[in-house]
Amino acid sequence: MNIQLENKVALVTGASRGIGAAIALTLGKCGATVIGTATSAAGVEKIEQTFKANNINGTAAVLDVANQQSVDDFFNQLAAANQTPIILVNNAGITRDNLMLRMKDDEWLDVIETNLNSVFRVTRACLKGMVKARFGRIINITSVVALSGNPGQVNYSAAKAGMIGFTKSLAREVGSRGITVNAVAPGLIVTDMTSELTEEHRNSMSKQTALGRFGEVKEIADTVAFLASDSAAYITGETINVNGGLYMA
Repeated sequence: MNIQLENKVALVTGASRGIGAAIALTLGKCGATVIGTATSAAGVEKIEQTFKANNINGTAAVLDVANQQSVDDFFNQLAAANQTPIILVNNAGITRDNLMLRMKDDEWLDVIETNLNSVFRVTRACLKGMVKARFGRIINITSVVALSGNPGQVNYSAAKAGMIGFTKSLAREVGSRGITVNAVAPGLIVTDMTSELTEEHRNSMSKQTALGRFGEVKEIADTVAFLASDSAAYITGETINVNGGLYMA
């Protein structure tokens, strides 16, 4: 399938590495003008270098999705530059794993603020432009643990599950305006974090999937690109599981 996203501005949060970086690169290769965000200047520089090396039309900016003032300032900058995202990928997220009995308030609150409340903030800021254009693609990156649960991740699982409820409700609100809202739930994916696991641990985890392997970030990015395209115009309110059969709802 040849996905064409020319003349569309795409915003990808948490785009400096891993899944977010792959999504930004893939959308850019499909012709979109991509705005990638990171929490640090070093992350911004990394995004810009990637865009330049791959001839991607795009920019990068510092954005703290957990901070309303940062979000406001960022969208003011976009407005001043006459950039209106009509593709939004809410990807930014963190983990603060701990068993429930040991979990501190800040471990819970930080994850909810960054992984769930941020989706509300950033999506709300994008919606006006999408409604005006009578077109929009909102894609929320959730997780297999939102559906399966995972010990030591009650905060992360709760936030990611909240994203799925957000997706379904918003899809019903904005569908009449030509805006689709979907979620993608990755499973075991090869990233910087999983590469630190021992080979024995990786092999053990791989055996839990029907396909017997970890997924690649490009496989998540390709799913996002499809949902952002005209080919997915009649798909909304859905959670697409990309987990190799690790969990089957």
